[in-house]
Amino acid sequence: MAHKSGFVNIVGSPNVGKSTLMNQLVGEKLSIVTSKAQTTRHRILGIVNEEDYQIVFSDTPGVVNASYKLHEQMMGYVNTSIQDADVLLFITDMFENEMNHVETLERIKKLQIPVICLINKVDKGDQQKVMDRITYWQEKLPNAKILPISALHNFNVDALWQMILELVPESPAYFDKDAISDRPMRFFVSEIIREKIFLHCQKEVPYSCQVEIEEYLEEENITRIRALIIVERDSQKGIIIGRQGSMMKRIGREARIEIEKFIEKKVFLETFIKVDKDWRGSEQKLKKYGY
Repeated sequence: MAHKSGFVNIVGSPNVGKSTLMNQLVGEKLSIVTSKAQTTRHRILGIVNEEDYQIVFSDTPGVVNASYKLHEQMMGYVNTSIQDADVLLFITDMFENEMNHVETLERIKKLQIPVICLINKVDKGDQQKVMDRITYWQEKLPNAKILPISALHNFNVDALWQMILELVPESPAYFDKDAISDRPMRFFVSEIIREKIFLHCQKEVPYSCQVEIEEYLEEENITRIRALIIVERDSQKGIIIGRQGSMMKRIGREARIEIEKFIEKKVFLETFIKVDKDWRGSEQKLKKYGY
């Protein structure tokens, strides 16, 4: 039997469930998930290996109209994902009446590769609403396959897998067969910490944060991690520290527990915070932080 391999890239508006779907498909929590839009900032690969195939899934930031240099970088990841996909998963949901980024939708319409339009969160609507959404997207994307799903509840994810395996081309593997991502462990640790900031801080604060791992030392019985949380304003620093350090302790404690589950080892986590004014608007600083 011929070996199949390909890039299956996930794109869509913010908060439609891209990261939840990615984690379901890969079987690992690689992408952080919160109810806030624009949680994902990078392109994150998740690799699924079997003897006769290797599927490289790609989670991307939500499609946005850029208002910061950071947003421009995020849209760069989206555009690259559309260009290099073997199969494109365009994900919408029951609440999105039309995609707010017309240029991206027009690009998807013109693609020559297979496109699967996924209508997510069908558990949130009745059958008539689902049928209305299917009809709408069939008209918008006449060349796409349409599939209603619930990524959170794993509804129709097996059917999606079968569609993907049929559409992915024959090819040798792109990565080692034991790889689950192209990202180092430090990246996933920083994302776990950033997720806790998103979960517990409000308004602009989580969007203004970046997490850098300054030290990652693996000892025999424990992994020692020193993390630096970067914010744009002194006021944001005070919010993340919290009264008598309460917020910082909460973020650190919850992040440590999840990191221990992820790396399957005891963790000693230290967190610090510094202000780097307007880092989201500086191309030089974005490069420094890996964007």
